[in-house]
Amino acid sequence: MCSLGFARSLGFALIPLATCCIVANILLFFPDGKMNFVKDEHVTTYVWYFMGIGGGGLVMLIPACVFLGMGKCADSCGTDSCAMCGSVFAALLGLAGSAYCFLISAVALFKGPYCFTQMGWRYPFENDGGRYLFAREKWSFCIQPAHIVEWNVTLLSILLGLSTLEFLLCFLQLVSGLVNAVCRPCCYKQEYSLNG
Repeated sequence: MCSLGFARSLGFALIPLATCCIVANILLFFPDGKMNFVKDEHVTTYVWYFMGIGGGGLVMLIPACVFLGMGKCADSCGTDSCAMCGSVFAALLGLAGSAYCFLISAVALFKGPYCFTQMGWRYPFENDGGRYLFAREKWSFCIQPAHIVEWNVTLLSILLGLSTLEFLLCFLQLVSGLVNAVCRPCCYKQEYSLNG
């Protein structure tokens, strides 16, 4: 199997994942689908870290474009080597972006949403240790925005899942690129046989 073609297919897979990360992060700015919460700065501080827009989104488009630009296997060893070396660096960048998205999303999910409670605007689950995720009866502590806990849990879980997939795809390309750099299966057009 040609590793350049494999990288290309990974590039095609990364584009919708990156797009979904961007959309999920943007939606976190508008709890309950309303703009007034972001205007009044009543959104969790972690959305301003742009984990989905930056880490899982725009940064991930760089390796996607590099992988797509690699094309089919070239005839010369130098072209393949350069392409695979570039893909290894792009994969490392993708690993960093997806890890950033995963870590910030996990911390935000663990801390819980910023919402209006009977004691004002605050993080009611901040010292809960993430137990609020399994105790739906506590979710009613958040009065405004409506359904903010469901909103955050859903979108942050989506970001966690997407960034995990992105990480795995970039890791696959990293391994493929390193193996290709050592073995260069596409460069050698020789027939290998067990007899010779």
